[in-house]
Amino acid sequence: MVHMIGTRWAALAAVLALAACSGDQNAGIFGSERDRDREFEAQGNIRPGSDDRDSIFNLFRNQEDPNTTVEVNKYIWNASLEVLSFLPIQTVDPFSGVIVTGFGRPPGGGRAYRATVLIQDPALDARSLTLSLQTQSGPASAETVRAVEDAILTRARQLRVRDGDL
Repeated sequence: MVHMIGTRWAALAAVLALAACSGDQNAGIFGSERDRDREFEAQGNIRPGSDDRDSIFNLFRNQEDPNTTVEVNKYIWNASLEVLSFLPIQTVDPFSGVIVTGFGRPPGGGRAYRATVLIQDPALDARSLTLSLQTQSGPASAETVRAVEDAILTRARQLRVRDGDL
């Protein structure tokens, strides 16, 4: 009986030792290393020592430096500045595509306007332009906003055609 208890303890000790050894091995390969890889990927990083082309998901990462990539259509940008040239400019940020003006009166007009322009796409498209016009008494009418948007987009197309003739 004593021998049977000793054998059971020895077998239990051997199983625990093997489990401990294999547990450390699996934790190193599957546990903590996998968690580290997930953490790197969640932060948008590549696993250290890995090749950038090792995953299909790397195709969807933005690898370009956002400080050197301009995502603003230059024709809409220049057309906005030209069409709204009667308004005093307060803030201009070509990297985010925002133009903010102060109040000013259009030539021959009686009402003062203030504009905020957001150009959010590099395409020469109406969806790239967002315009907000305000008067001193509140938001400008939808017809006025639409007319100014149309003027900006028409001028942008004219600038594009002019550049195409180079």
